Amino acid sequence: MESIEISTLKQRVEELLHRLTLKEKVALLSGQDSWNSAPVPRLGVPSLTMTDGPHGVRTQPDPGRKVGPATSFPCGVSMAASWNPGLIERVAEALAEETLAMGCDILLGPCVNIVRHPLAGRNFEAFSEDPFLAGQIGTAWVKGVQRRGVGASLKHFACNNQETDRGRGSSEIDERSLREIYLAQFEMVVKQADPWTVMCSYNRINGVYASQNHHLLNEILKQEWGYPGVVVSDWGANHTTVESVAGGMDLEMPGPAKYYGRLLVEAVENWQIDESAVDEAARRVLRMALRSGRAETARPAGAVNTRAHQDLARELAEESITLLKNEGSLLPVDLTRTHTIAVIGPQAEEGAIGGGGSSFVEPPYRTSLIEGLRNRLSGQVKIEFEQGCDNTVELPVLRASCVTAPALGSTDGAGRQPGLLAEYFRNNRFEGEPVERHIDRRLDLFWSNLAPFTGLPELYSVRWSGELRVPASGRYTLAYHCSGIGRLILDGKTLAELKAGEDPASGFYAAGLEQVALELEARKGYDLQVEYARLPGDPYTRVKLMFGAAPEPGKDERFERAVELARRADLVIFNAGLPEGFESEGYDRAHMDLPGRQNELIRAVAEANPKTVVVIHAGSPVTMPWLDGVPAVVEAYYPGMEGGNALARVLVGDVNPSGKLTVTFPQRLEDTPAYTNFHAGRKVLYGEGIFVGYRGYDARGVEPLFPFGHGLSYTRFEMGSLRAVQRARAGENVRVSVEVRNVGERAGKEVVQVYVADPQSSLPRPPKELKDFQKVKLEPGETRTLEFELDARAFAFYDPLRKDWVVEPGEFEVLVGSSARDIRVKTAVILD
Repeated sequence: MESIEISTLKQRVEELLHRLTLKEKVALLSGQDSWNSAPVPRLGVPSLTMTDGPHGVRTQPDPGRKVGPATSFPCGVSMAASWNPGLIERVAEALAEETLAMGCDILLGPCVNIVRHPLAGRNFEAFSEDPFLAGQIGTAWVKGVQRRGVGASLKHFACNNQETDRGRGSSEIDERSLREIYLAQFEMVVKQADPWTVMCSYNRINGVYASQNHHLLNEILKQEWGYPGVVVSDWGANHTTVESVAGGMDLEMPGPAKYYGRLLVEAVENWQIDESAVDEAARRVLRMALRSGRAETARPAGAVNTRAHQDLARELAEESITLLKNEGSLLPVDLTRTHTIAVIGPQAEEGAIGGGGSSFVEPPYRTSLIEGLRNRLSGQVKIEFEQGCDNTVELPVLRASCVTAPALGSTDGAGRQPGLLAEYFRNNRFEGEPVERHIDRRLDLFWSNLAPFTGLPELYSVRWSGELRVPASGRYTLAYHCSGIGRLILDGKTLAELKAGEDPASGFYAAGLEQVALELEARKGYDLQVEYARLPGDPYTRVKLMFGAAPEPGKDERFERAVELARRADLVIFNAGLPEGFESEGYDRAHMDLPGRQNELIRAVAEANPKTVVVIHAGSPVTMPWLDGVPAVVEAYYPGMEGGNALARVLVGDVNPSGKLTVTFPQRLEDTPAYTNFHAGRKVLYGEGIFVGYRGYDARGVEPLFPFGHGLSYTRFEMGSLRAVQRARAGENVRVSVEVRNVGERAGKEVVQVYVADPQSSLPRPPKELKDFQKVKLEPGETRTLEFELDARAFAFYDPLRKDWVVEPGEFEVLVGSSARDIRVKTAVILD
């Protein structure tokens, strides 16, 4: 609930605005540092702290920020794959509680950008190729977060549909496609949930940066949609002073000010821009500050990484896991006939909980598939494991499971925990007592401030230490990468010394990198130390420690051992997928294939044992050249920290799968509607127009590998008795009802999808478009009648000549089904 009544909020804002000086108003329009808005102490205007999300609270080693493990929930595409807005609201409330517990006020999310192309690096963080589904899930996310007094930041506004050249490329798009596909979900969330902030994207739209795009920010968002909140830049996405303020961008992040601040004060004083534009931006920032309630009340305590949140993360993973194929009802696993399960694949032992970039959250623990199966089947079924092959394209970050350090606060000194002990020193010589000590589970750190913790000077040093143990004797590689001066020490022997390039301002690639090959023994502990010292003038800190097996050529027997294990097992579960960071903010995928020898190994394993289930961890479609030879395929996405337990419960039938695809899986990359218009240089032409995703497949008659909305169950559902108003006036709501019956032998959940077709339109339209859905749980034999109400927008298209949404009189079709290609019942509706 809002801390201040809406009726008094405007009056309070105007009173404060009147008392602010020009410099104070301008100061409000930039962050005071990387994560905090600027306060005005003399008037009681508080500073608000922002933090990355959106599927967990990402803690930052920055001054004033709390550091600690938070719950890692399933990623954005998993959230949408649940097709369950009610569940997403509950998850969002938990995210808000964790945000408060970490001392923050605004969680940067949700990401509602459309999944336009399978290779876009940030697809895993977005929801769908369909704006209606993305809007419904995004609205639920914002409502849940803000219900607990935490602000949301709806992102990235707009047309941020690829990562390559995102900071300078221009999305060239016509007005109709912009409105119907790329803005519709933003409009829904803004109007239904009123997020505290909307974050503008890095890219240009039709040649104008989003951060200064008058048409996008002023004309559409603020004027047409009536948005009263703050438009904040993505971090570093602002490039101008006068043009940005006039264009509608209110808050420049991160701080201190780069283009606002002193430059903006001078622009007002020199009459380059009227002070009223600054007033309008400051008015919105003041409204947000007052809306937070921080001026009147203390921040609630919140709760982080509780058992309830972990259970909720597992529940969401269970509802999102999507059964793509299940020939011969191989799943759920028949435990009465299964005595040995072979678990094979590079993801099975560690799993993948998220993609790379600002959304990644390192949890206090993660549950892999093999751990989940052992937790569930201990004593019932023999479980054997072989990795078989690698899926990494570069050496992976050192796993926390390979290193341990003394537990902080242990009373007897005997306790140990996964990760490395980090000790921070007030100089860059490792001298004196450390001023900060904590456990880092993942040594992949980046921060841009001078020091990561309050109390550290510009020059500081860090030593990480712990005990390294390997699961099997063999040849391994250790790699260390840092932006300053570093050393890598094992059992007292210096393995590597490195120093970044002389010009740190040249960017990330000035950092040093050393790789060392080692022969290590199982059951032996090795004393590992990693040192980092900051160089003078270095604008950032980058530390990354990588470690992995490195079998000599011709001596890697993992592939053959995996095939042999498959041959003697009753059932094979192959855990394939993309390694963490393969999909990421900042760059796009180069191809749609599973990396490494995974495809080859899946074929060989399936030939050795026809009872093979393939489980995939990926946030986007992957090619499946082995699909015809495998009876069962499960899409697990990036299921968060409880993913292994969720997968085990779905595979053995404790949970009936009910997830549905939120994007179309193509048979070939070339089938993608946006294929010829992706990575097209300085200008990215959105030449497919409104025919994005399933709209394009339907219009061109292209058969997908798996269609939008697809997802199987362990039971069967029938739909019938579709009823709708036969005639209505154009612009009126149309009520629709349909009967759904569970005709199988298990309880389960079905997602009933309602599509609308307009075959008589004066402008080209897709063969059908999703306009509503409901997820319903039914016991065996149970029948329910579901009610839907389609508003005028469900029948409308955007007319660029009229500059408005138009519902044309005529006959429409209402189609109801289980996916975009599985329509069960349909009826006609005439609008007069």
